Amino acid sequence: MTQIQDVMTEHPVTAGELTSLAEAARVMRDGRHRRRARRRRRRTVRHPDRPRPRRRAMAEDKDPAVQAVCSTPPVTVRPDDEPDQAADLMREHALRRPPVTDGDRLVGTVTLGDVAIEQEPQSPLADISTAEANT
Repeated sequence: MTQIQDVMTEHPVTAGELTSLAEAARVMRDGRHRRRARRRRRRTVRHPDRPRPRRRAMAEDKDPAVQAVCSTPPVTVRPDDEPDQAADLMREHALRRPPVTDGDRLVGTVTLGDVAIEQEPQSPLADISTAEANT
């Protein structure tokens, strides 16, 4: 049986709570990282998943800190969860990329695309998720 640990991205890049959104965006762009979690003392404490608060924060302040757009506590999945469980959680909380945690330790991220590839490999979302990135 497939588990989240089989489809997740390991070694996620993180940002400090006072990192500016512009700096976080540059790191993601330059490193081709899919997302960032916000951590304090090696524990995931907030997660910037939803784009609307990010855009609003950028519009209201030229360069707010990451903490301005993060939810606390984050909604997370476990490495031993099944993709169906993650999909249900993502649907319930309107998340696209929940962090994967083992206790308090951030171990990866999983995306809607990761779950789609596993659940419905012929779906348009799975096709898009496996396509070469536009650069």
